Amino acid sequence: MSALFFDIDGTILSEKTGTIPASAVEALERARENGHYIFINTGRTICDLPPAVKEIPFDGYCCGCGTYLTYRGEVLLEHTIPYERGVELIERMKECRVEGLLEGIQDLYFQEEPYRSAEMEKIRHIAALRGRGTGSFIEKKDFRYDKLLIYLDGQEESEIFFEELKKDMTAIDRRGNFYECVQKGYSKATAIEFFRNYLKLTMDQIYVFGDSSNDETMFSYATHTIAMGHHDAMLDPMTEYVTDTVEQDGIYQAMKHYGLI
Repeated sequence: MSALFFDIDGTILSEKTGTIPASAVEALERARENGHYIFINTGRTICDLPPAVKEIPFDGYCCGCGTYLTYRGEVLLEHTIPYERGVELIERMKECRVEGLLEGIQDLYFQEEPYRSAEMEKIRHIAALRGRGTGSFIEKKDFRYDKLLIYLDGQEESEIFFEELKKDMTAIDRRGNFYECVQKGYSKATAIEFFRNYLKLTMDQIYVFGDSSNDETMFSYATHTIAMGHHDAMLDPMTEYVTDTVEQDGIYQAMKHYGLI
């Protein structure tokens, strides 16, 4: 019996089709039938899980880069940025002209005015199609949140803002001028460590599947590390096995390779 931890975008969910391939669904179902635990381990907060992911009976969800953990319907860990600190970060964003969105358990929060960046407007549009990001706005400060996603376009005072973040946040370079800002002490690795202890498993019973820079912590943590065919090169030194892309049955192939199915 092992515990398998999966990133979402580009790992089990195709970013080209927006779907989970039938081969991946089959592999996940067979792994569970064989007695393995299957977990989502994502930077997304719980409110923003794709419907296709929710249709699969995962044993648990590790969301918000380790800040929100559930197991078979029960919330085992929840750590939100304290309200006062959250307001302080919003004010620093405004002072430094930093644009981005805030990710909470209940919703995503965008600024009320149009963004300078077309990239941020695109993200707002996509979120709205999923029913997210329209309930409140950053400026209202009437909510709590777990993490930030910021986009740099060169018009902000990023060095000042990043210095402010260092107090209690870690900024992960997601490429393309995007930075995922996560509470210190929490990561995809801490999520795995929590469940490894909770389920009383050994390190050899842990398998992680990912493709992007925010998977670095879980690749650094685990021994059995599976990178998708298309992945960030920063994962290469920590990768045990490279499988095919998600669209080309990469999940199924990897799980077959390790004898998990």
